[in-house]
Amino acid sequence: MLPEIRQSDYLYNVPKFELDRNDIVDFAEELKGFHENFADCFHRSESRENFFLYMSGQFSQLERKSIEPIAIAMEGGKIRAMQRFVSDAPWDDENIEYKYRSLINEDLGHPDGAIIFDESGFVKKGGDSIGVARQYCGTVGKVDNCQVGVFAAYASSHGYALFDKRLYIPEQWFSEDYSERRRKCKLPPSTQFKTKPQLAVDMLNDIVKQQQIPFRYVLADSVYANSPEFVEAIESLVGVTYLLQVPEDTLCWFKHPCTVAKEYKYNGQVRIKKVLSGQAKTPITVKTFATGINNFFWYRRKVSEGTKGPIEYEFTKRRVVLCRQGLPEKTVWLLVRKTVGKESQYSYFISNAPASVRLPTLVWLSGLRWAVEQCFEETKTELGMDQYEVRKFPGWHHHILTCMLGHYFLWHLKIRLGKKSSSYYALAA
Repeated sequence: MLPEIRQSDYLYNVPKFELDRNDIVDFAEELKGFHENFADCFHRSESRENFFLYMSGQFSQLERKSIEPIAIAMEGGKIRAMQRFVSDAPWDDENIEYKYRSLINEDLGHPDGAIIFDESGFVKKGGDSIGVARQYCGTVGKVDNCQVGVFAAYASSHGYALFDKRLYIPEQWFSEDYSERRRKCKLPPSTQFKTKPQLAVDMLNDIVKQQQIPFRYVLADSVYANSPEFVEAIESLVGVTYLLQVPEDTLCWFKHPCTVAKEYKYNGQVRIKKVLSGQAKTPITVKTFATGINNFFWYRRKVSEGTKGPIEYEFTKRRVVLCRQGLPEKTVWLLVRKTVGKESQYSYFISNAPASVRLPTLVWLSGLRWAVEQCFEETKTELGMDQYEVRKFPGWHHHILTCMLGHYFLWHLKIRLGKKSSSYYALAA
């Protein structure tokens, strides 16, 4: 969905990816040039060759882009050799990722860039693949047998790409019952259970530490917004603004409620805790706030033609004090988006943006999450990111990494050729 906007209302538009096979004179030679960047990341020439063949297969028009079809289709490809390469052969993963991120910065880096955290599910049969379990899978919109990856994408006025990834390993995989499966899947013994927000914090900390890409914004959905650890990690970064989607039952006040100190005894000791004063109002949910707003405060923004004609959203913002464990926590912006119609659907976002921020900027930020969805869509449909059949922990990371590299490579070609496309920005559905 493409909105009708004025450029002055937004910091920048995210360009649409448009590249045709006919735009490239010799795709294979271009790909070889790209692979030269990573030649020193493999100790053996056989691994370098399989690296090229595997990614070439991902760019092919094969119906199924798993190892066996790729090895059969590629001249010189061998099934067992490629299987060993993806899951067992040594890769200098750290060096590959460092070079990859440097390339992204060269082509896409911008001081006003955004880091977007999101997850993607991969439906799998059986229970032997690393991290597979019955869990919520956003790809199919329900609980299913799947693996889940947590990703960080980067978006700027130059384009978008997946920047980092982690495989979510469900807690049950760390029990004694799974010890043999962990060994067979080559899960490093030092690996500990981490929630999805904790994995996102690890990625954010790595991005900050490596200083390979500039960014000003962080975006994520309610899975991450509900994690104090994740929010605090962003708030510790000077000059970084976040916009995080929150659930409808999030509690808040319009004004900071009064609190008082109350003494109580615990194990014979006198202690003091902070409680709401008797005059303080009960916090309300963001849903209650949204459904009671006068029409005067809603701003309508038209989204250009969809499959059923023009689509419009309405937005409003309000300064609120968040409630945490019954007490006031922090003052933030609350952005509410609703669909236009008889049965309106609402979405809610919080932001630490300055008090002077204008509504169009928050509206713009709410749409930037579209970029990570495009990354998932394009890597799955064009590169077979969800068609892998590897079971081991290294194999998952290597497959996903080659998909990320391939997706970026296409963006590089578009930028290298100076191919213009319509800039576009989409409001999150």
